[in-house]
Amino acid sequence: MNKVTHSLAAALLLGCGLAAHARDGDLIAKGQALAIASDCMACHTNAQQQGKPFAGGYGIASPMGTIYATNITPSVKYGIGGYSEAEFADVLRSGIRKDGSHLYPAMPYTAYTRLSDDEIHALYTYFMHGVAPVDEPAEHYTDLPFPFNIRLSMAVWNMLYLDNRRYVADPTKDDAWNEGAALVQGPAHCGTCHTPRNVLMAEDNSRFLMGASLGGWYAPNITADRQEGIGSWSEQELMDYLKTGRVEGRAQAAGPMAEAVEHSFQYLTDRQLRAIAIYLKSVPAQGDDRQSASLSLAHYNVERNLRGVNSPNANHTLNSGEALYSGYCASCHQPDGSGSLNQAYPSLFNNSTTAASNPSNLIAVILQGVDRRVDGKHVLMPSFGAGSYIGELTDKQVADIANFVLQKYGNSRLSVTEADVSEVRAGGPKPLLARAQPMILPGMAGGAIVVILLILFWLRRRKAR
Repeated sequence: MNKVTHSLAAALLLGCGLAAHARDGDLIAKGQALAIASDCMACHTNAQQQGKPFAGGYGIASPMGTIYATNITPSVKYGIGGYSEAEFADVLRSGIRKDGSHLYPAMPYTAYTRLSDDEIHALYTYFMHGVAPVDEPAEHYTDLPFPFNIRLSMAVWNMLYLDNRRYVADPTKDDAWNEGAALVQGPAHCGTCHTPRNVLMAEDNSRFLMGASLGGWYAPNITADRQEGIGSWSEQELMDYLKTGRVEGRAQAAGPMAEAVEHSFQYLTDRQLRAIAIYLKSVPAQGDDRQSASLSLAHYNVERNLRGVNSPNANHTLNSGEALYSGYCASCHQPDGSGSLNQAYPSLFNNSTTAASNPSNLIAVILQGVDRRVDGKHVLMPSFGAGSYIGELTDKQVADIANFVLQKYGNSRLSVTEADVSEVRAGGPKPLLARAQPMILPGMAGGAIVVILLILFWLRRRKAR
């Protein structure tokens, strides 16, 4: 081989290598974009403890107990470094780990099953080659009470409820609608939070996106219902909310939705956000059977009654919802509930939290506050629950503030009790399955005793014959 031929061969090899490297880079970038759309960071990074990306240990509150996310870095010992692509696909689509054990549907594999083979390949490439391995065990591991700790039971659950199909485009819809449907039903897994669940904690798709309890929070109705849902929102308002976590005169993201905006939605392209908005606006409207909200219209200013020497609260005795609002809330949300001029501290009028027909989010935001970082800006409302640096409010005080806000600025048909606050503080309403848990083991023991007695009775009668 002469020098010219050798040089040409070397150049071709180098070119092929560069092209392959570029293809790998494009694949990793595609996988990263899918991981962001899937909001993997929010659950698999323990940001509260300054945990390393995707190293696990974050506790996800569920009615059955706390479920801790695992290490999904390419660490061979502690993460998924030893997974083949097929095993990786089994986790995402079937909730089955490499060792054969089953995951709980807090990991939204019921939505990720919509991902195509190409998308799975891109995600696998990203996690194996675009994520730094963390060779450390997660700080906490899931340990649910009996019988929920029997992971094999999820095999039966999967047979009943897992619809293991890929997303197929609807030929009667345009590209934007299909892109939005694929995102909402698949990686963005909106139904995981916003769809009510049945008695065995599977999503009730006959009420798709109609709203559901989510721990102490409430994931609201996001169907096209104009009263309870997003039917009156414009596409641009939906895009703005997903991008920033707020729309003036509409809503502000807190709790799990703030996490979704912070770690996922703010990084989506405008095309993706518009596609999601187009699809959500098309979801058939479904309301609930609660009465429509009765909203306060007149601005009520607490300072007119609370200031001055003749006021019963002049000596700093915060013994009413009005006085508590003045002491804890009015400095930001203003004495008349109108919020700050730039609405960084939002108005309590025309506000999805105060106007909702479910008070859970109003209670939760008082107890837990708001904490989200979007576009380099930190949005913060202090919490008044356990661990508050300002001072923890009692259940009665939270109820008094909530009732004052509802009566003067929000849905005056609602009222909040101390029991409501206690329930939200404890993690939200418990479904039937969770309430029945303490009786399951005694019930099984009792059933076994009955069976044994019946067998003994049958054997005795047989012997007598």
